[in-house]
Amino acid sequence: MSRKGNCWDNAVAESFFKIYKSEKAYHCKFRDEADVLHKTFEYIECYYNRKRKHGTLGYLTPVEFEKHFNKRAA
Repeated sequence: MSRKGNCWDNAVAESFFKIYKSEKAYHCKFRDEADVLHKTFEYIECYYNRKRKHGTLGYLTPVEFEKHFNKRAA
């Protein structure tokens, strides 16, 4: 933890929620809370982690990056 008021504390979380809102939440009609949970889980596990390329990971998906990292570490 850094000092109180440090603007970088939540940068990763805030970046993710900005992406989530612009790619999913603003373009989707949710029926109820269960639908929100289901579609959010589906977005993160099926799209964000497996198909969406991330610039900070060398334009690999998180799953591809993890596989590549584990091969180098072995």
